[in-house]
Amino acid sequence: MGKTLIVYATKHGCAEQCAGKLKTALAGEVTTLNIKDAGKIDLAAYDAVAVGGSIHAGRVQRPVQDFCAKHLEALKAKRLGLFICHMEEGTKADEEFAAAFPKELIDAATAKGLFGGALNLERMNWLEKAMIKKMAKITASVSKIDEGSIAAFARALDGPAA
Repeated sequence: MGKTLIVYATKHGCAEQCAGKLKTALAGEVTTLNIKDAGKIDLAAYDAVAVGGSIHAGRVQRPVQDFCAKHLEALKAKRLGLFICHMEEGTKADEEFAAAFPKELIDAATAKGLFGGALNLERMNWLEKAMIKKMAKITASVSKIDEGSIAAFARALDGPAA
């Protein structure tokens, strides 16, 4: 495998944590980049690109949407992986994934990942904490990151070209 770029957006650290786990699972030279720190990205320098972010209130962060829209054609021409970090399961998680990325990118993706999620209360502001504690009925941080999904995603992205 050549060079891979993992581009992600994170609010409370889950997508960053998953990007780090993915980086260690991938072969070759791998770079991780938080979209907010990205500036201008030269996608031509990479053989494969993974794009991901976490779901908040049922939607992926705006920077992920903007990145995909801005680089749509370049991403379609790459070995592509798309992932979300989420707390939903089953059909709801599938719906969140489908809504997170343009359909043409989903269709072009070699790897698709539902990485599970985390509620990191320590990184939330007081309003977010109050809402999450009430809605999710939790009193401490929770992690449901799916290591198996990250490993399967890495195998698919590293695999032979289609």
